[in-house]
Amino acid sequence: MISTGLSFPTRGRRRPGGGHRERACEIATTVIVPPRATAVLSETAETAPTQRDRHLQCIADKGRIGWQKASSYSTRSRVEATIGRYKQVIGDGLRFHNDESRTTEVGVAVYVLNRMLELGRPISVRIA
Repeated sequence: MISTGLSFPTRGRRRPGGGHRERACEIATTVIVPPRATAVLSETAETAPTQRDRHLQCIADKGRIGWQKASSYSTRSRVEATIGRYKQVIGDGLRFHNDESRTTEVGVAVYVLNRMLELGRPISVRIA
């Protein structure tokens, strides 16, 4: 069985056993917007720093690349790109109605996407 850690909303489709069932994503997330290069700290940064102020202080201490690593910004960006690619190639809706079939559907779709990426990736060999 494949576990993605995500639960997708069923959009009110009829379920066996009657009634509608909705599921929400149960992942706690924080929104991280990269500040502009010209951004400055707010007036309350010393006493009550906001999330933005903390990010700006981290950028000042570690540099932009260090901030991206510390905040997992690049990981989030890659995940968003992967989900976008999945929706563009496979579609944004699931076709099956029960959870076991949906798990299989997602597993097959992920296998197909990974295979497509593998076939499109060049094989590089270092010479000398």
